[in-house]
Amino acid sequence: MTTKKPQDSPSPDTPDTPANEVGARGLLRSTSVVSGMTLVSRILGLVRDVVFARYFGATIVMDAFIVANRIPNMLRRFFAEGAFSQGFVPVMAQYKENNDHGEARQLVDAVAGTLGLILFVITLIGVIAAPVLILLVAPGFVGDSGRFDLAEGMLRLTFPYLFFVSLTAFAGGILNTYGRFAASAFTPVILNVVLIGFAVWLSPLMEQPGMALAWGVFVAGIVQLLFQIPFLAKIHAVPRPKWNAKHPGVRRIGALMLPAIFGSSVAQVNVLVSGVIASVLGVGKISMLYYADRLMEFPLGLFGIALATVTLPFLSRQHARQSTKLFSDALDWSLKLVFLIACPAAIGLWLLAEPLIATIFYGGEFTRLDVEMTALALQAYSIGLIGFSLVKILAPAFFARQDTRTPVRIGIVALIVNLILSIVLAYAISKAGLAGSHAGLALATSISAMVNAWLLYRGLRRDKVLTHGRDWPGLLWRFALANSAMAVALIYLERPLAWWFDASLFDRGTWLVVNVAVGGGVYFGMLLLVKLHPQQFRLHQR
Repeated sequence: MTTKKPQDSPSPDTPDTPANEVGARGLLRSTSVVSGMTLVSRILGLVRDVVFARYFGATIVMDAFIVANRIPNMLRRFFAEGAFSQGFVPVMAQYKENNDHGEARQLVDAVAGTLGLILFVITLIGVIAAPVLILLVAPGFVGDSGRFDLAEGMLRLTFPYLFFVSLTAFAGGILNTYGRFAASAFTPVILNVVLIGFAVWLSPLMEQPGMALAWGVFVAGIVQLLFQIPFLAKIHAVPRPKWNAKHPGVRRIGALMLPAIFGSSVAQVNVLVSGVIASVLGVGKISMLYYADRLMEFPLGLFGIALATVTLPFLSRQHARQSTKLFSDALDWSLKLVFLIACPAAIGLWLLAEPLIATIFYGGEFTRLDVEMTALALQAYSIGLIGFSLVKILAPAFFARQDTRTPVRIGIVALIVNLILSIVLAYAISKAGLAGSHAGLALATSISAMVNAWLLYRGLRRDKVLTHGRDWPGLLWRFALANSAMAVALIYLERPLAWWFDASLFDRGTWLVVNVAVGGGVYFGMLLLVKLHPQQFRLHQR
């Protein structure tokens, strides 16, 4: 039975506040806000990494910070925007719609108290056990030029970020449920701004400059949480924490979190494995993989958000309607977009790896050797860009059909592939006396992503969930021709790496823009010449 919401408990559903819109216009506006904030965050994230490279390079300091920051960031996948959000938001939405505001507040208070106490205990354990955690995730740091001690000190400051960012995600989940998306979408921007500020202004003043980054993470977590409170106050939803683990809503959230935690852990173990092996390869290898991954993640993140925004709601709707034909059409349409965008992006990252790294990161503490080695890693990651993009499309197709077991099972296979290849490739490259053993780890990650994507694709085809239209053969040869033309153009414009080192930042940036513009122009121009029809990329929603 639905209880009428009391008049003295305002919410966004009341006339004096913005409605929690469910129509297409409201969805589009909310999506635009989130996407816009994400773009700002990605750009500032790139600026942050440029600052890191210029001030700290690929050094002991940066290696230590990446490891110290990786541990709480892995756990945040469980307690913040990952598993917790997947469990909390549906339950919160149900309470908001089917109960009065008071009961929704009781759920908020119970979750805040229960989650808050659990997080506090985990954080306390993490701070105390910092040496053990560093030993587990970066065994190569032991007895190596002070990296272990530095990483341990940093972790004691970065680990509490797990507490703050998880509560921030909790607050964001409340706001999103009430249709207030802007505040929670803006919070990642705060982290990047604080880290940039601490790196530029605080690090030169400290005896150990790298510790400024750890302090930046700590302070950013507090600021992000405090930033949400005024917005929660506007909807009368500021939590009053109360321990209540037996609350039905809390128990339901916990039950929903369990499969999500297991699924998230597969991807996080992949990251952990690469980090463990990279820690024993020598100073700077972790940093080089980090910088390369950040560049690869930039187009992947923006592209993945666009696909998730458009495709996933459509898939869920068609599954609810039992419209298998439109479900398949949506998947087929998404695959076309991957080949249209991810393929040229991957080729561009491969061919422009050295110019990109030299233009964006070279200078200050980031040396010429760092550019060459990071470029090797970026080329290895670029091979997997298509696989990473496909996984973002294919895995949700299983989730939309409420099949969570298959993607997890396939993810475990990909994890095993990554583990074996990481060890084999890193060892083989090192044994051969070649530079770039860290690139073997990036290549292993890329291959495992391709394996993951292939197994997901095969499962959907086997279950006849995905069928292809007759236009695919024509599309493939057109894509191949356009990508080949673009590659030829980029190779023609190629300049030796020495030129990029000797040129000014302005000249490097200008010539890089010319390369990207010409490459993109040739690619899309060739698609027009071979008469690729825009109608082939339309998704007809019925």
